[in-house]
Amino acid sequence: MDLSNKVALITGGKRIGAVVARELAGRGVDVAFSYARSKSEAEQAAGQVRSAGRRAEIFQTNLADPGACAALVESAVEALGRLDILINMASVYVQRPFAEVTAADWNAVIDVDLRAAFLCAHAAAPHMRRQGGGRIVNFSDWIAKSGRPRYVGYVPYYVAKTGVIALTEALALELASDNILVNAIAPGPILAPPGTTGDELKAVEDATPLGRWGGEIEIAKCVIALLDSDFITGETIRIDGGRHIK
Repeated sequence: MDLSNKVALITGGKRIGAVVARELAGRGVDVAFSYARSKSEAEQAAGQVRSAGRRAEIFQTNLADPGACAALVESAVEALGRLDILINMASVYVQRPFAEVTAADWNAVIDVDLRAAFLCAHAAAPHMRRQGGGRIVNFSDWIAKSGRPRYVGYVPYYVAKTGVIALTEALALELASDNILVNAIAPGPILAPPGTTGDELKAVEDATPLGRWGGEIEIAKCVIALLDSDFITGETIRIDGGRHIK
């Protein structure tokens, strides 16, 4: 795909999403962001896109609301004129012992991590079809891609991210005739969560064959590669420094 003058929608506009947006803008892409609570971070990400000479819009959205997903897509198209790229990055990541997980806890993760990815793709596909094709990039997790859970306390998250892989494959088949390519990225140790201690940082480095955290740019590089390709679809790519093989 030639990225010049294309439009992307990124659900989740902070940290990694902001770097992805910056790199897309450098390729000539206008970017719309959704955010739940982090308005200042979304505004900063939009500012970086505008600094690169591209248009940017931000939309406060509760992706746990089914109707909000379609409304987000329509708002992005109305503001920027078209939609070529959907990047489903929004995620809920909470550790909770299984005995304490409620139905509301389950829904909070499944609704955002899995259902919203489906609903946003469902709303985006007709717009991409009118343009002659498009790209959808979903976000899973390296553990889900490895096919077995490794950490306790993440039942809804693991199930949702494994579901994202299945969704990616199913959508790739469904949308192939429309030239809409659908892939997923499964990040590993990319960016340490806030509050990570020095010992925790080192433990991750020691468990990663490459011996380091990847940094946000590694995700952006993979996103660009998937958008550039005209023949990769239905894939889930781990970006984990080899963590899954150790």
